[in-house]
Amino acid sequence: MSASIDGTAIDKVLRDAVDSGGVPHVAAIAANRDGVIYQGAAGPRAAGESDPVTVDTLFRIMSMTKMPCTVAALQQVEQGNLDLDAPVADYRPEFAEIQVLTGFDGDTPVLRPPARQATVKNLVTHTSGLGYWFWSEDLVKWESVTGIPNVVAGSAASFKAPMLRDPGEAFIYGINIDWLGKVVEAVTGTGLDVAIKQGITGPLGMDQTTFLMNDEQRPNSTPVHVKGEDGTWTAIGEVLNQSPDYFAGGHGLYGPPSDYIKFQRALLRGGELDGTRILRQSTVDEAFTNQIGDLDFPASLPTADPVSTCDFSAGPGFKWGYGLLLNTADIPGMRRAWSGAWAGLCNTQFWVDRTTGVCGSIYSNFLPFVTPEAATMYQDFERALYASL
Repeated sequence: MSASIDGTAIDKVLRDAVDSGGVPHVAAIAANRDGVIYQGAAGPRAAGESDPVTVDTLFRIMSMTKMPCTVAALQQVEQGNLDLDAPVADYRPEFAEIQVLTGFDGDTPVLRPPARQATVKNLVTHTSGLGYWFWSEDLVKWESVTGIPNVVAGSAASFKAPMLRDPGEAFIYGINIDWLGKVVEAVTGTGLDVAIKQGITGPLGMDQTTFLMNDEQRPNSTPVHVKGEDGTWTAIGEVLNQSPDYFAGGHGLYGPPSDYIKFQRALLRGGELDGTRILRQSTVDEAFTNQIGDLDFPASLPTADPVSTCDFSAGPGFKWGYGLLLNTADIPGMRRAWSGAWAGLCNTQFWVDRTTGVCGSIYSNFLPFVTPEAATMYQDFERALYASL
């Protein structure tokens, strides 16, 4: 086990974020290749209660599910069962029915066939043309006029959502990894829950990470919180369907920070942890390499659903690998160039910095995503961590 760092400054970042009312609670954890070097938390598991949140509390990790699902797909590529360059429809014939939304004739969606078939790699890299409602006014309207819910509802009908652009034309963050989960199921012949447990969470000892919490786990989980007009936090309970039609590769997992850090360390160590290998080194290297060519991750994403997310501004100079947002330059006082990262809609975030040899993640559960207070807390945590190395 690696030696711990002096976490005094990090502890203060977490406490200040809660004491200021910026977040309802927070847990954070960091590690190097040898083990955990920091863990801390502040605030209650649920607003108004005394039970504290810890790194062993179960959070909805939402889109941090995407990287484990992507790894499950890459495992099938390594085994020769999945071809990234093959059309999605080769594995999921129903994908051939998806069309491109070009606008509306009154309240009637105007659709056309895509100019080319989307490949599995298009799914992995968010270049299939599929989007998310919270960053697309057109998808908000499409859901409204069709009555078809977004993917959070856990309904199979959500897979009818159209593309916003032709495959390969743009990076559009969307429901691609939900479709990728369906592809994984097709090639493995098992449910996505089984594929991820057998290929990732089981081998890595992530024993509390799950798509559906059991009766023992639920009391150790945190509800979703929202802030009232008076500035106080209220727990609103559950936002995800507990009897979903499918297991969502894009957002479905619950788990504690103490589990996910094992997955991060496996990526940091080139696909291996404690003698257990989940990916080849060469595959991990590809995941941390620009896979979208001349396309860019959008510098800014204005919200189309303020209840779900605030505006998101990554800034310039970001690419996408396999399941990872990649910064192409060092961020002063923080992660080095070509670190891999992503986040979850209920305000969780992780990164893996292979140059410095450190990974970290920070967790709260509230909406909307990436409030200014949350963004400041993320950065303050990361800066305090790097300053203590």
